Amino acid sequence: YKEFQTSNSPMDGGFYNEKLAFDDWITSNQDYEMGLSIPDEFVPAVQFVSFDDQGRALGFLHLRLRLNDNLLNRGGHIGYSVRPSARGKGYAKDMLQQGLGLAQTKNIERVLVTCDENNPASRAVIVANGGRLEGVREGTERYWIGQ
Repeated sequence: YKEFQTSNSPMDGGFYNEKLAFDDWITSNQDYEMGLSIPDEFVPAVQFVSFDDQGRALGFLHLRLRLNDNLLNRGGHIGYSVRPSARGKGYAKDMLQQGLGLAQTKNIERVLVTCDENNPASRAVIVANGGRLEGVREGTERYWIGQ
């Protein structure tokens, strides 16, 4: 979290906040997955944290189990990010690939993944995972993966 914060980098796919106790964060994510206590702008979702072989957190992936109007336009089914010091090593590509497999287990056959039009690294990750560009809405590229 601190690395994202000090580099002023967005933490897409991770909604951790240092003011929130870790145990409370885990509990809230469990509730969100079951559809309990979800803020109005959220949908049921599964939160993942990716780790390296030494147990160091590498990044986040958030699998949203359905879309609301905001997610349909800007967020998609999957949001992800890799800590700044670990970027460029293929982690995001692997994380998204795993997230797509998990989406299938949740009966999400077509997955919407979005990125800012000024984020060529994320675009490359999405395309490498089979993303097909539908279009751009307000600076957000929209890609569909799957049937």
